[in-house]
Amino acid sequence: MILTNRVLVVSDDDRWLSETLSGLSAVANRLPNPYQLSFIAAHTAAEAQALIASDGEIQIVLLDKQLQEGEASLPAAQLANQINAYRPELSLYVLLLDEDDRALLEDLASHAVDGYFYRDEVDFHGWFRILMAELAEKSATPFYDRLKQYVSMAKDSWHTPGHSGGDAFKNSPWVADFHEFAGESMLRADLSVSVPMLDSLLHPTGVIAEAQQLAAKAFGARRTYFATNGTSTSNKVIFQTLLSPGDKLLLDRNCHKSVHHGVILSGAWPVYLDSSINTQYGIFGPVPKQRLLAAIEANPDAKVLILTSCTYDGLRYDLPPIIAAAHRQGIKVIVDEAWYGFARFHPAFRPTALEAGADYATQSTHKVLSAFSQASMIHVNDPEFDAHLFRENFNMHASTSPQYNLIASLDVARKQAVMEGYRLLERTLKLAQELRDKINATGAFRVLELADLLPAEVAADGIRLDPTKLTVDITLSGYSADELQHALFERYNIQVEKSTFSTITLLLTIGTTRSKVSRLYDAMLRLSKEKRLPRTVGRMPEIPHFSKLCCLPRDAFYEAGERLPLLDEDGRANPAPLGRICCDQIVPYPPGIPVLVPGQLITDTILAYLLRLQKAQRSIEMHGLAEDGGEFLLRVLTEAERVQLAERGLLRE
Repeated sequence: MILTNRVLVVSDDDRWLSETLSGLSAVANRLPNPYQLSFIAAHTAAEAQALIASDGEIQIVLLDKQLQEGEASLPAAQLANQINAYRPELSLYVLLLDEDDRALLEDLASHAVDGYFYRDEVDFHGWFRILMAELAEKSATPFYDRLKQYVSMAKDSWHTPGHSGGDAFKNSPWVADFHEFAGESMLRADLSVSVPMLDSLLHPTGVIAEAQQLAAKAFGARRTYFATNGTSTSNKVIFQTLLSPGDKLLLDRNCHKSVHHGVILSGAWPVYLDSSINTQYGIFGPVPKQRLLAAIEANPDAKVLILTSCTYDGLRYDLPPIIAAAHRQGIKVIVDEAWYGFARFHPAFRPTALEAGADYATQSTHKVLSAFSQASMIHVNDPEFDAHLFRENFNMHASTSPQYNLIASLDVARKQAVMEGYRLLERTLKLAQELRDKINATGAFRVLELADLLPAEVAADGIRLDPTKLTVDITLSGYSADELQHALFERYNIQVEKSTFSTITLLLTIGTTRSKVSRLYDAMLRLSKEKRLPRTVGRMPEIPHFSKLCCLPRDAFYEAGERLPLLDEDGRANPAPLGRICCDQIVPYPPGIPVLVPGQLITDTILAYLLRLQKAQRSIEMHGLAEDGGEFLLRVLTEAERVQLAERGLLRE
């Protein structure tokens, strides 16, 4: 693939613009130009903005401070801020007349400007070198480069891991094929902390630290940490950093199970905020804004608020007013952006959580960008951040033998997002709209819109939909969700993201191609032509609202409890668990949202929902249930444990 990078020069001084383009282009042809820099012009602010929106190959903007817009002067600081707001990954240099210009720009747009040149010091050679250095810094992958360098040095391994760079697999009559499958480079790069030149994830001072600094700049954070245990562990690390036993936190009941695990580990007292529920499609929605604001107002002693935005189904909170309300009460805000890590790199998806004011954001870089599975990032903007305490908690959860290929993939994913994220996301958006139109045209399948997905109680909350996550209503096709997934997989080699009883979810990413879209549409069109009768979908029991928290989740979890079957001897719902206190977290997966958490009261609605889920959707895993000979059991507090907790003042009933 041919590398192409453009520098946009913006000025309405035609003579100066022509001389500058000619001078820079001549230098680019004469000097080494590994990034294939070329130069294009814009004569007005409007033209510049149009080019920045349409051309994903633009990497740098040179802005003439003297730019005029008609008869009125357009402040360069204003245009610089507009460019930065639209595409913050672009590097921006301003051409000045004197130091007074610089002082004004520093005051108004210092965050948007990367450097300055002076108009009367014409040095095209020097300018070009600086622009090349800027591009080299943006596109650097310090850890990945050092890892490649080490592998190329072909050092003999007298350290872990035991496969010794893959040598253990070679010439084996049993596992030699794994060497070929995994690849020479991947196995040689599977190293240990015994290699000092590759830095330490637990105490980074070298190339890992450099890679994390570049990621922080790219994602708009004060600090960024690479995590090789996924966003699940990242959430727990933040919880342990911010919360002590007994502290109060507010959390979206819609949060991923890792958040609820963090509640157990921290020993905090959670105030669960009930999510809205789309009963027609069996989908959790966001917590209503008024419920959130009321909870913030009623709990000024809370230390933390955590929200999930966007959700698995693509629903995004209107975060700025919620975060502002929390901050007025001194509450720190964490946003789980596991499904939204790409948002910084296209204006259609912003503001990100950090841009909306969040103190912490966790992102599954592997889910929607190009990092390897388990590779995630923690972004920090907390002005009161305690780096030492965070590091102690991070190291408590991180492996002392991290996978270096995962770290390298984070380094590479950040580079790709910065250098071509806008262009790739622009393509993804177009493919998403194309696929939406094609699926709707089949007549048997329909992509749900925001209005379809939103429960009525949050319809006016400013919630937006991520268009790269397509939820498809399949009821008119005649297929059940399990049947459709099986047909797509077995007949058309297509694997979808997840399903409910009447929908499937399709996830489009920067790796989605037009060919994949074509194959999926062809498969769904063929299935639609089978003319099955529409299914009569039995009414699913409503996803149960949160019942009641009777004790700290930690207190319930660490009791021995007893295990009660979900079904009685006649195969009906067993009444024995009703009114009891759950000890475990019961999580249908996907999407990974708990129906029960430790310390929660079990009701007939919850029990009926669990039983119906197991019967209706075999593809769903039910985490947290004990299993004995094919029978599922719930672990609950014994009556003696319940009495003991009450006597110690630890029970709220």
